[in-house]
Amino acid sequence: MRDEELLTVVHVMARLKVGRSTVYDLIRTRRLRSVAIGRCRRIPASALRDFISGQLERAA
Repeated sequence: MRDEELLTVVHVMARLKVGRSTVYDLIRTRRLRSVAIGRCRRIPASALRDFISGQLERAA
């Protein structure tokens, strides 16, 4: 198993330049993969890269 960086919702907000509700909406609609650790939500860095790549492909 490889080490994977897990990002907080706040980190994802900063990287995407969007608000908290937008990030949670992306998670809720399964457009952005995440994991629950207790009551916390974490987003694998690879999931964020996949989301951005998908958005770029759709825009092309």
